[in-house]
Amino acid sequence: MSAVVLERVTRSYPGGVRALDDVSLTVPAGSFVAVMGPSGSGKSTLMHCAAGLDAPDSGRVLVGGTEIGSLNETRRTELRRERVGFVFQAYNLVPSLTVEENITLPLRLAGAPADRQWLTTLAERVGLTGMLARRPAELSGGQQQRAAIARALITRPAVVFGDEPTGALDLRTARGVLALLRDLVDGLGQTVVMVTHDPGAAAHADRALVMADGRIVDTIEKPAAGYLAERLTTLETE
Repeated sequence: MSAVVLERVTRSYPGGVRALDDVSLTVPAGSFVAVMGPSGSGKSTLMHCAAGLDAPDSGRVLVGGTEIGSLNETRRTELRRERVGFVFQAYNLVPSLTVEENITLPLRLAGAPADRQWLTTLAERVGLTGMLARRPAELSGGQQQRAAIARALITRPAVVFGDEPTGALDLRTARGVLALLRDLVDGLGQTVVMVTHDPGAAAHADRALVMADGRIVDTIEKPAAGYLAERLTTLETE
């Protein structure tokens, strides 16, 4: 089963810049995929199109078997809210809300009740048991990112997209968050697609996609940080 499928997707911006050039990609359910590449390679555009945040000029995008392009804007918004989770470099927590309220915010926006058992399970998985009544300011950076990850998972999405999710964290905390993402894939069968510039972060994934000039130029199974660093250096000097 595939969580995300891109079929011959292209996306251009004003000035003739082709951010995605005939990209095809299948992300199996329950896998961890890292997307890397030099600045301007198209990795962020790939994530935005795959998540339904941006519409391609041509090609098809399917999330959980549903083609995004066939939906009107209202249904597309609902699909993103129900089937897609997001984790950003900036945790994007609401300061005035408790940790529990931040985690369950997507459900409240959708008018759906919270599953208390699932909330408890998530809190345990991300290491926030006993902290749900706190405000974000009472948490460390790593704990705030863990709350953001729990928020991304509360709707049981088909896929979680991470945009440099460890970029604002120190090395030790980043390793903990990456280990958590790895555990969510291995333990819960979650699908994770992570954009990162860090070869060490990408090495936690099952597969790394290397992008350049709007195309996927390399696919590396069981990536090693050293090899990825060398591959990126090669791209930047070509």
